[in-house]
Amino acid sequence: MIEVFTTNIPNQNKGISVLKKLKKNFPKLNISFDIERTIINYPCDHSILRAEGNTILVENFIKEVNTLGFECDILEDKVCRKQKEI
Repeated sequence: MIEVFTTNIPNQNKGISVLKKLKKNFPKLNISFDIERTIINYPCDHSILRAEGNTILVENFIKEVNTLGFECDILEDKVCRKQKEI
């Protein structure tokens, strides 16, 4: 199972710190962090946390990120379709 979360973790250094704590608290999960640009306007701007494992307790994961001082939400599964040209 894979869950993808949006967060307001603002930079790579904070992301590494959060990853260390999450990996300690959720040792059975493979967790990764990505950030493309500065987080100014969450949730429009966001960084990504991915968690992979047999069982992911989403509420516990989100609560832990919140406890570390950051917002965290499940990334909605959206299908984007290319619009037809008129």
